[in-house]
Amino acid sequence: MRILTVFVAVLAASALAQDPAPAPKPADVATPQAIVAALYDSISGPAGQKRDWDRMRSLFAPGARLVPVSQRADGSGAFRPMTVEEYITGNAKAMEEGGFHEKEIFSHSDTFGRIVQVFSTYEARRKADDLQPLMRGINSIQLLGDGKRWWIANVMWQAENPGLKVPKEFDGGGGARD
Repeated sequence: MRILTVFVAVLAASALAQDPAPAPKPADVATPQAIVAALYDSISGPAGQKRDWDRMRSLFAPGARLVPVSQRADGSGAFRPMTVEEYITGNAKAMEEGGFHEKEIFSHSDTFGRIVQVFSTYEARRKADDLQPLMRGINSIQLLGDGKRWWIANVMWQAENPGLKVPKEFDGGGGARD
């Protein structure tokens, strides 16, 4: 039992010693709509522009996950949960070298107490003014409010593919919001 107690104490001390998330811009976390907009803005930018990864980090609750969902060739589903740091490490170079602009074209939210679930339809482009999107899909963003600010608890997303299109009710005609 003593070994377990020491182990738990070491883990707790280790967690407390980690760098806390950067302080957010108050406007970024003031409302569910603002935090979603800040998320899109933090990952978007032209080729050659370093992203403000600390801004992105500041939006997420401790332990938050980002989960891309895809479909294997055999039709089965696949997903890969990542921490915020794993997402940044895995995507920063490609986004910053090749350019990446993701924007919301439609949003539907459901709220219960301090929980908000946002279905956010997105379009992504290499250059902001590209005529055709590189990809489209839906981000499922779970938010929580603590009375002082909003936090992103999880983001799960799936891009369209030949057999899966964004449903009309979430297409928004290119910019509708609820």
